[in-house]
Order: sequence, then C-alpha cells, then structure tokens
Amino acid sequence: MRTDTRTGRGLPDLASIAGFADAMGRDWDRVRVTPRVVPGAREATAAHRARLSERFPGRALEVRSGGAFPRNGDQLFPFRPDSDLVWLTGCTAPDAVLVLRPSGAGHDAVLYLPTPILPGEPGFIDDVNRSELWVGPAPALSDWAEALDIRVLPLSELVPDPARLLGGRAPGTSGELVTALAELRLVKDDWELARLREAIESTVRGFAALAADLPTAVALADRGLSGERWLQGTFDRHARLLGNRTGYGTIVAGGSHAATLHWDRADGAVVPGELLLVDAGVEDTSLYTADVSRTFPVDGRFTDPQRAVYELVHAAHRAAMEAVSPGSTHVQLLEAAGEVIARGLHDWDLLPVSVDEAMSESGQHHRRYLVCGIGHHLGLDVHDCGAAAHELRPDSALEQGMVVTIEPGLYFHAHDLTVPPELRGIGVRSEDDVLVTAGGHENLSVAMPTEADALAAWIAAQLGNPPV
Repeated sequence: MRTDTRTGRGLPDLASIAGFADAMGRDWDRVRVTPRVVPGAREATAAHRARLSERFPGRALEVRSGGAFPRNGDQLFPFRPDSDLVWLTGCTAPDAVLVLRPSGAGHDAVLYLPTPILPGEPGFIDDVNRSELWVGPAPALSDWAEALDIRVLPLSELVPDPARLLGGRAPGTSGELVTALAELRLVKDDWELARLREAIESTVRGFAALAADLPTAVALADRGLSGERWLQGTFDRHARLLGNRTGYGTIVAGGSHAATLHWDRADGAVVPGELLLVDAGVEDTSLYTADVSRTFPVDGRFTDPQRAVYELVHAAHRAAMEAVSPGSTHVQLLEAAGEVIARGLHDWDLLPVSVDEAMSESGQHHRRYLVCGIGHHLGLDVHDCGAAAHELRPDSALEQGMVVTIEPGLYFHAHDLTVPPELRGIGVRSEDDVLVTAGGHENLSVAMPTEADALAAWIAAQLGNPPV
C-alpha cells in the first residue's frame, strides 16, 4: 500500500499484486534497438583511448558518464553524458563507466553499462528510470559492444580497485586525470573537426529559421507576449530537429537586454528600430557544439548610434581574427581586440585615461564595457577543456587543430551614466568559430556574414523561407 500525496488515501501498489505482476510479465516481443553512434566514432574514440593510454603507462583509469540529475519529485533533468566519456567511447548512455586496465604496453578497455530491465524482471513495473515499460526499449550490452567496438560488461560486475585506480568524474575525482583529458582534447582530429563543421552548419540554418520568424516575434508584442521567447523556441526546436539539442542556453536579447551578457531568460519584446543579439549553438548528435553570435537591427536598418557601436565591435572582431595563428596567445588575441575597442572609446571621450594607460595591466578602464573575455576553446563543451593547464595560462600558445571562438563586444547598459543617452541600452557581440591552421586560421562560421550591411541583407533574405 502507498499513499496518494494529494488525498492522503492509501492506494494499492500494483507491483505487489500477483495477478497484475503476472499479466505484465508475460507475452512481450523483444525489441532490438541499435545504439545511436555517429559514423566514425568507434575508430576516432579508439585513437583517443590510445592517446590517453600513452599518457598513463601502467596505471588503471576510470571515467564515468554520470547519471540524470533530479529536478523535483520523480522528475529528472535531461541527461547529457560527461564529455570525457564521450570522447573516449562515443557512448551516450547514463551511468556508464569506462575502465582502462594496464595490459602489456597499453591498456585493455572495458565499458560497464547498466542492463535494461525487461518484462518479467524485478523493476519492470515500477523502475521509471531503467524499465523498458517506462523509458522504451534500450540497446542490449552486446549491441553497444558491436557498435563501439569495445568490450561491454554489466555495471553490476564492476569491482573497482581503489588502490590502483585513477578515477575521473566521480567522488574523489583525480585532478591529474581530468587535466590530462582536457589537454588531450584541446587539439581536434579530422573526425572531430567534421563534427564541429556539421554543428556549425546546423547553427547557421538555425539562425536562418530564427530570422524567418522575425515578423511573428514582432507581432507578439501586440498580445503582450515575448518575441524573444518565441525566437528562442524557434532556434531550440531547430536544434532538437537537426542535432541533439542546444549546446548551451540560447540567448535572444532585444534592445537594452543585449547589454546583459547572459540574457537567457528571453522574456522581452522584439521591437523594430532596436537591435537583436542572438548567441546560439546547435549541439550535434555527436555532442560537439557550435557557438555563434550575431547582432542585427530588427527592421534591417541601423540607426547612426547603433551602426557606430556595431562598426567598432566589427573592427575589434577582425583584429582578433587576424591575430589567430599557431603560436598566438590568448593575451595577444584579447589585446588585439581590446586596443581597437579602447581607441574607439577614447575617440568617443568615454575613457577617463589615455589608450596606453587603459591597455596597461593596472588600467583596463575600457573593460567596463567589455567585462567578459573575447573567446574560448570549443568542442564537446561550449567552453571546452576548461580544466586544461593550457587554458588556465593566459600566455599559452594556440596550436594547429585547436578551435576557438572570437567574440568581442560592447555592452552599454541602459542605466550606465558614463555613456551618452544615445548609446545607453545598446549591446553588440559578434562571434565566430575559428580553426587554427598551419598557415593561420579558418573561419568555420563564415557562411553567416559579420559586416553590417551584409548581415542585415542576409537576415532579410531569410524572411518567408521555410524553417528547415
């Protein structure tokens, strides 16, 4: 007997009723389900495991995918596996554990997975997280083994050896392993770059779908509804259709909301005459994500103040892009964009000091309007490889095969009394995804223009087009 929390009355526990349990446990066909594995993943992840094995000769390693996090009651947040586990296996199942045990000059890999609960087995009626009755048919362990070309055993057979194990993404996580994996993931191989290109292509198509929905978003203001939220939903729906989902919370910020760096609440109107800042990325089915930002006038026409701010950000964007090449440091990219911003602000009499003083380590006055950085690594995570020692050193150099974002901006809050009234409430960000190449760089998101008039024309061209 259990209690209905709404009425307090006792309710029968169906799983404990013999007749019902017997009826539910018989006469079901076994459904064969093929794991969703991106083509090429088994070969790419085997190479990734080999690189990790070389890093830790003779040491046992463990990496976990994690499980679904409770939201409230018996509801869970959508599950997304740990990126290190995905990089090493291609497996997207919850509660997976990869163990690499020393063997000869390398390691033997075993992936431990929870087994699906089938009809007639304990939990089939009431395990809402693993029973096929509740979550649908799931791949058998043998299907995972075939799809990933890795030995797969039931999670119940995992017996850790704490004395030898170097664990990742688990209680007592080894910082050494986490750092090593982050550093190994910094340089992308050809398979990873292909996944990123697909994510970026889908993202550009998502921006096109969003642009085509602008008239609807504008019209919603007459009904007291949020055009920002409508466009956020448009992009997010597109991401679910063509990829896994979005790589992070989609930012759709109209008017003065664009000056707030992470405006993902999207509860405002989309108004002609104002700018709209969109920061969005599709997470591909491989779980590699794009990260692109564009800012454009809702009605296709920049006002003079809007254009002035946009052109300054665009100039900073170009300066930072031109600085991307093997050997460039994060500091050099920031300084390349920052000096353009500082000189522009100085010309507008918005700096209380000289450009040189503003650019000094003890100055940084221009950063009042550019509080965030101007880029980060990109890959399986939108802010990729954050645990890498490379990422934590501002003087660390870029290498061929790294993918970074370039995203300078200017953010003039509506209540910022240091800027003239005509600039208050204007926020602009321009962001591209950039591959470091042997000869310099490649702009992976070049399909969507950044020059002011070209971008406005591109947005206008999407109006009335089908969303997919």
